[in-house]
Amino acid sequence: MRADAKKNYEHILAVANVVVAEHGVDASLRDIARRADVGLGTLYRHFPTREALLEALLRSSFDEFTAKARELETASKPDDALVSWLREVVAFTGNYQGVVDVMMAAKEDPESALHASCVTMRSAGTRLLARAQADGLARTDMEGDDLFSLAAALAWLSNQPSSAPRADYLFSIIASAILTNIQRIEPRDGEL
Repeated sequence: MRADAKKNYEHILAVANVVVAEHGVDASLRDIARRADVGLGTLYRHFPTREALLEALLRSSFDEFTAKARELETASKPDDALVSWLREVVAFTGNYQGVVDVMMAAKEDPESALHASCVTMRSAGTRLLARAQADGLARTDMEGDDLFSLAAALAWLSNQPSSAPRADYLFSIIASAILTNIQRIEPRDGEL
């Protein structure tokens, strides 16, 4: 890629990150091009579809989660590693309104530009879960797809105005349901 094309690509991606964080995955591509100060044709040359733009936008973060899982596999206790990774995935995914739907669809669609990244990230979480299960620290009736689905559900909940204030509490309930060495957390006064 030529230097100027690479610079445009990176600039469009940086602007898209801001716009998608503000407006969700259905953000206007025209708005992204306008805010990046490029023509719509330039945006489409780099990213022929919305999904291609989302894949480029999310791939580096998904790759970071995969690398983080590898690091946690050796640097942390299995239960701490699993919860830490899950918390980071939920927090990131919750930053982009609508990305949960895109991720869940991509996971099932091998033709999706996001499929490989989603599968790789799910596999990283599966390894952390399996490690915690092998040490007797996590439920053995779960698999990686369950963990991926729970992360997606928690991220979706964190984007709901009525649930956002309780997101940490809801996360702790799910974590205590996954791990076998955590006491069940009772709701605080006024919470159901």
